[in-house]
Amino acid sequence: MKESDTASETVYVVDDDASVRDALSVMLTLEGFQVFGFADGDSFLAAVRQHQPDCIILDVHMPGRSGLDILKELHHRQNATPLFIISGQGDIPMAVDAIKNGALDFIEKPFHAETLVTRIREAIARAREKAQAHAGSRLAPHFPGRDLLTPREFQVLELIANGASSKEAGRCLGISPRTIEVHRARVMEKLGAKNTIDLVHIVLSERG
Repeated sequence: MKESDTASETVYVVDDDASVRDALSVMLTLEGFQVFGFADGDSFLAAVRQHQPDCIILDVHMPGRSGLDILKELHHRQNATPLFIISGQGDIPMAVDAIKNGALDFIEKPFHAETLVTRIREAIARAREKAQAHAGSRLAPHFPGRDLLTPREFQVLELIANGASSKEAGRCLGISPRTIEVHRARVMEKLGAKNTIDLVHIVLSERG
């Protein structure tokens, strides 16, 4: 267990079945998570208005609002919290629909404790990395040539603009420094930059 790593991480479990809520609560609490259970969608949505959890586990079958209805409400609120759908074997088509409506993935019953905890931790970590990258980005909302860049080239550009070296950028993206240099060269060519300083000037030029 890694209680010290997850002590402040909150998981909301939304399921009308008390035995499922209790089982998940015990399992995740033992792993150091703070767990709150909800028997219906309305009480859950009211809680989300007050506090945003780190992860949500939602049953597809709910009294009142269905899991899909709740997902649509969260989408309307621009929810960025990773959300897993709980499904039985017969609910997988519904779970697939839920993914199309914003769920990260589905967790099939019966639960495998170690796999479930690993997936939750990975989802929370990815969500935090994404939020930090977005918050730390120095790029202008729009700059000449932005539409020409591939998603990977844009990632490399963000890191360069934030002062990362090729080695640091490579470590962050899981690719070699040499590959970073190749992407950097392509970005500079597409944006018409003569050097890195010129490149940063171009992508920051509309900021403010």
